[in-house]
Amino acid sequence: EVQLVESGGGSVRTGESARLSCTASGFTFDAPDMGWYRQTPGNKCDLLATITRDGATTVADSVKDRFTISQDKAKNTVYLEMNSTKHEDTAMYYCAAARPDVVLVTGYASCGRDGAEVYNFWGQGTRVTVSS
Repeated sequence: EVQLVESGGGSVRTGESARLSCTASGFTFDAPDMGWYRQTPGNKCDLLATITRDGATTVADSVKDRFTISQDKAKNTVYLEMNSTKHEDTAMYYCAAARPDVVLVTGYASCGRDGAEVYNFWGQGTRVTVSS
């Protein structure tokens, strides 16, 4: 059984940094593309960043100057480094792994459910709150 366990959420002050971690286990196929999503109430599940098993990354334009995705293969862990945080970064953050032959895409109605689970494996989510 695939499991993705996120950690590192919590409260930070505007401008501070935060690092989210996602530790994966249970893959019975080649290491999939991994990604970080976030969702706020009333909005779609937005893809923030992806990383392949070879280390190629993409980062959404909306956060590319502040967020970085990385991985530690030895620990089966993917990280999201969030710098210069803003109030609008307050959200639930989800780690996801693409199912075989699936590309991570943005715009699911809900992270981790309502059909999104058909395409990706999902973590339980971790909340980040940015306040002044």
